[in-house]
Amino acid sequence: MAGFTTTILHNDRQSLIEHGSVHKPIHTAVTYGYSDARELAEVFQGKKSGYRYGRQGNPTVTALEDKLTKMEDGVASLCFASGMAAIGALPLALLKSGDHVVSSAFLFGNTSNLWQTAANLGVEVSFVDATNVANVEAAITKATRMVFVETIANPRTQVVDLAQIGALCQARGILFVVDNTMTSPYLFRPKAVGAGLVINSLTKAISGHGDVLGGCITDTGAYDWRNYPNIAVNFQKQAVQQWGIAQLRAKSLRDFGACLSPDAAHQIAIGAETMALRIDRQCSNTSQLTEMLAAHPKVAAVYYPGLKNHPQHGLASELFKAQGSIFSFELNADIDCFDFLNHLKIAISATHLGDNRTLIIPVAHTIFFEMGAERRAAMGIAESLIRVSVGIEDPADLLSDFKQALELS
Repeated sequence: MAGFTTTILHNDRQSLIEHGSVHKPIHTAVTYGYSDARELAEVFQGKKSGYRYGRQGNPTVTALEDKLTKMEDGVASLCFASGMAAIGALPLALLKSGDHVVSSAFLFGNTSNLWQTAANLGVEVSFVDATNVANVEAAITKATRMVFVETIANPRTQVVDLAQIGALCQARGILFVVDNTMTSPYLFRPKAVGAGLVINSLTKAISGHGDVLGGCITDTGAYDWRNYPNIAVNFQKQAVQQWGIAQLRAKSLRDFGACLSPDAAHQIAIGAETMALRIDRQCSNTSQLTEMLAAHPKVAAVYYPGLKNHPQHGLASELFKAQGSIFSFELNADIDCFDFLNHLKIAISATHLGDNRTLIIPVAHTIFFEMGAERRAAMGIAESLIRVSVGIEDPADLLSDFKQALELS
């Protein structure tokens, strides 16, 4: 089998492309005509593959989905207009009032808010410290339909007990869903720990350039959908491995319309070609930068799984090819974090992750502000916490920039 980058680069050419193009062209049509009306009916009934309407599928989007499926070693993928649309598809398409979800307490703020919304609609959600499988096991009830976690928490970088939780879910017949955005398919494949569904925000490391939104759900084939009670009968006419993705496509794309545009799909596919190269550089830069900050007298704490003093350093080293390009840190109490941020010349004060450029943001004052101090404290987020998404700049320039900003603070 070809390697990771080779597969992405040449995947489009595994099927015929017009005029010998090396990229799948952008198909902008939203409707598809058939010369035989019976064939149209067979496509609508799922008896034959084909395209019905742009909201439910598009050749350009399909080409990207095929790439993503190979990245995650899965059986099928489904693209969405954003990463949050992909996560939102879970309660929309797979859960009912009275169902129960066990979720990691250490979540991206918007994801945490989404589960709160699901709870308001009748889905019970238990937030637990998922760095220990015992907490997940204790929260499971007869109504538990899925366990949801992120590989590395944003922004405090807690690493979930992935392998043990996966084994627990397999033993109980529970769907294990893993958000792989913070690691990406290049650094980790959740299928290896028994995840049935994998979420990726395509906006982040996969596209990499901060210029397009997208999200994806990949079915790894590790979950037996015959164990899931919420699959409608009409979706059970297909092969068992397709039950989940078929219901997700119908409920979240056909009915709700959270579809990815063909232009965005093409842009993401192009960005993905250099993903491995970018991530290698970002991880190397992050390692150097966190080591420097951890030793600096004006820095109170650094949170990064690549550092040996991180509580889950050993676990992260076992699971991931590298520990990613996201970290957070706290300055000494007498330093104003805003003054420090304003002294930086290369790192940009902005929210985003996985970009080519180094981005930095004061967490409590921005992306986690609406949560309030009590919930932030429960998640281990200090009021002075600063999150960094490390880019591909020359490492010497990054180190120099952070050093001079600390000296001026």
